Amino acid sequence: MDGLISNIKNCKATIPLIILLVSIAWFKTSDSTRHIKPVKINIEFPIECKANWKSNGKVENESNEDKHRMIDCYCPATGQYLGQYKSFTMDDIDATVNKSQVAFQDWKNSSFDRRLKILISLREFILKHQSEIASVACRDSGKTMIDASMGEILTTLEKLNWTIKHGRRILDKPSYRSGPTNFFMKFYKGSKIQYEPLGPIASIVSWNYPFHNLMGPVISAIITGNTIVVKCSEKVIWSSKFYINLIQKCLLSCNENPDIVQLCYCLPPNLPMDNAANYFTSHPGLKHITFIGSETVAHTILENTAKSMTPTVLELGGKDSLIILDSLPSNQLESLSSIILRGTFQSSGQNCIGIERVIVTSKYYKSLIKIITTRLETHPLKQSSDIDSLSSVDVGAMISSNRFKHLESLIDDAVKDGAKLLFGGKQYQNKLYPDGNYFEPTVLIDVTPSMKIANEEVFGPILVLMEAKNKADAINISNGSKFGLGNSVFGSREDGDFVANKLQSGNVAINDFATFYICQLPFGGTKSSGFGKFNGEEGLLGLCNAKSICYDKIPGIRTTIPPALDYPMKSKAWLFVENFITAAYTMNWYDFIMSLIGLAKNS
Repeated sequence: MDGLISNIKNCKATIPLIILLVSIAWFKTSDSTRHIKPVKINIEFPIECKANWKSNGKVENESNEDKHRMIDCYCPATGQYLGQYKSFTMDDIDATVNKSQVAFQDWKNSSFDRRLKILISLREFILKHQSEIASVACRDSGKTMIDASMGEILTTLEKLNWTIKHGRRILDKPSYRSGPTNFFMKFYKGSKIQYEPLGPIASIVSWNYPFHNLMGPVISAIITGNTIVVKCSEKVIWSSKFYINLIQKCLLSCNENPDIVQLCYCLPPNLPMDNAANYFTSHPGLKHITFIGSETVAHTILENTAKSMTPTVLELGGKDSLIILDSLPSNQLESLSSIILRGTFQSSGQNCIGIERVIVTSKYYKSLIKIITTRLETHPLKQSSDIDSLSSVDVGAMISSNRFKHLESLIDDAVKDGAKLLFGGKQYQNKLYPDGNYFEPTVLIDVTPSMKIANEEVFGPILVLMEAKNKADAINISNGSKFGLGNSVFGSREDGDFVANKLQSGNVAINDFATFYICQLPFGGTKSSGFGKFNGEEGLLGLCNAKSICYDKIPGIRTTIPPALDYPMKSKAWLFVENFITAAYTMNWYDFIMSLIGLAKNS
C-alpha cells in the first residue's frame, strides 16, 4: 500500500512537468514564422511620458501667417502643455498621398516574409517596452496605466500575434470556389479568388485609444501589402507622432521604405477657415478608408468619399447593453459586478464597446444594486493620473471637459423623470491636478427606455441600470436603441444563444464582456453604429481587391462558339439555345435526354 501511495504521489509530481514539456513542444513546433528574426528598433521615448514630468508651458508661435493653423495639445489628466503642431494643408496631404503611392509600387510585390518581419519586430519591441508605450498613451489620453495595458497593449499584441500566425494563410493562396453548376461547364471550368493589395489606404481614428486605434489599421495594411496614411485626432497628435515614428524606425531597420506608413493631422472640418479634412477624405489617391468616430462626422465623410468612389468602413457610436437573465447562477452575481464596473469605468467610459446600459431581469435587479452600492461605498473609486502620482488609481481623466455640462444635463433629466442618482453626477475637482478633466464615476438606477440617457451615447463614466420584466423585455429594451454595436449576455448557454440571435447588433459576447474583439472576429456594427467590418479574416480581405479568375481545368477542352450561334445568326439558333439551357439546368431525366436530342437536331 505504501508503494502504491508513493507511485501516485510521483505521478502527481510528474503530470505538471509532462504538461509543461508538451506545451513547450507544441508552442515551438506550431510557430511557422520562427525562421524570421526580429530586428532591433532604436528609439528614445519622450521625456513627457516620464513620471512627474513638468511642462515648460505653452510657447507662442512666432509666425503670424501660420498662427490660425496651429493645434495645441495638452495632457487631459494634468492640464500640462504637450506641444503645438501645424495643421496639414491640402498641399501637405497631396505630398503625403503621393509618397504613399510611390512606396506602394514596390511594397505591393513584397513577400510575406518581408511583411511578417516588420510585425514580428514590432511585437518584440512592444513586449519589452510595455510600460513606456502605455505611459505615452496615458499622457495624451488621460487614462490609467492599467487601462492602457488592457486596452492598448494587450489588444495590440493580440492583433499582432493573430495576424502573424494567420495572415499568410488567409491572403497568400487563392481561394478556390465550387465553380458553375451548368452541366456542360462544371466538368472543365475552374474558378478561384485571388486577393491583391488595393493601394494607398487610410484610417481616420479616434482619440480614445491612441496606440491601439492607430496600430490596428497599420498592422492590417502591412500584412495585406497596402501602404497607409493614418489620420489621427487633433487631440492626440503628440502620441500619434511618436507611435508613427516608432513604426517608421521599424521599417527602416527592416530595410523598408518608411513611407509605407505615414501620419496626417489637421483642424476639424467644421472650421470655415480650413478644408483640409474634407480634402483628405475625398482624395482620389486613397483606395479605402476606415473611419472610427461619431455618426455626425460619418455623414460628412460619406459625402466626400462619394466624390472619389472610395470604399469606406464606418465604426461609429454604441449604446452597448449588458443583459443579466434569470438563468444566471446566483453565486455569479458578485463576480459579475466586477465585469460591470470595469466595462463601464475603464478609460473613464470612453470606449465604443463600453457598457452603456446594464439591463437586469427583476429576479436580480435589487440584488445587483445592493452589491454595487456596497462595493462603491466601501471602496470609493480613486481618480487621478497614476503616471505622476505613482499610486493606485481606479479611474483616469476624460479627454476634455467640453462634454461635462451635457453629461450633467443627461443625469439631471433622468433624475427628473424618476431615476435615482446613487453616486457621482458631476465634474470632479482633483486637488493635485486642478486643470485635469475628471468626471465623477456615476451610478444611476431605475432608468427607463424613454429617458435620454438610455438612448444617447454617453461615452463617459456613467453606470446606467435598467430593470426588465423578463428575457423578452430585456431584448426589447436592448434593441430599442438606434445603435447596434455590441452586447453582453449573462445566463445559461441556451438562454445566451437565444438572446444573442435576437439582438440587433454586430457583436455579442455570451457570459463575457467584449471578448468578440479580442477573439479577432470581424468587428463592426449595424443601424447607426455604422457598416462594414475590420479585424479578423473579413477585415483583412476587405482591404484587398478580390480578383475573380476562371480557368480551364482540362487541357485541350475550352469554351467555343457552336456553329448554330456563330455569325451570321442561323434560323435554328433559338432552338439550339433553348435546348442547351434545358440540358444544362433541368432536374428531370426525360427533359434532359430530349434536350440533348434537340441540341443534336439544331446544331
